[in-house]
Amino acid sequence: MSDVIIKSVNGVDIVQFQPKGVCSKMMQFRIKDDIIEDVEFVGGCAGNLSGIGMLVRGMNINDIIPKLQGIPCGKRPTSCPDQMTIGLKAYIEEKQKVRA
Repeated sequence: MSDVIIKSVNGVDIVQFQPKGVCSKMMQFRIKDDIIEDVEFVGGCAGNLSGIGMLVRGMNINDIIPKLQGIPCGKRPTSCPDQMTIGLKAYIEEKQKVRA
C-alpha cells in the first residue's frame, strides 16, 4: 500500500499524503512537471505551514527534498517540512512505478 494517493487532472498531479508524527493531518500537493504549483496542509501551525507552502511554490521537487529532509520539530525526530519530503519521495517512487 502506498503512502500517497495520486490523481492526474489536465496534466497536473494532485497528491495526497498523510504525514506521521506531526500536527498536520494531511498534505496535498499540486505538481506539474516536477514543479510544485500549490501545497495545502490540514492541521498544524497555520502560519508556518502557509509560509512553507509559499516558499516551495514554483520549486522543483528534487530541489525541495535535500533542503527540508531531516528537520526535527522540538524533541520530535520529524517535522512538517521533513514529512513533506517523505511525501514527495513517495510520489516520485509511485511515478517511477507507473513509468516502468
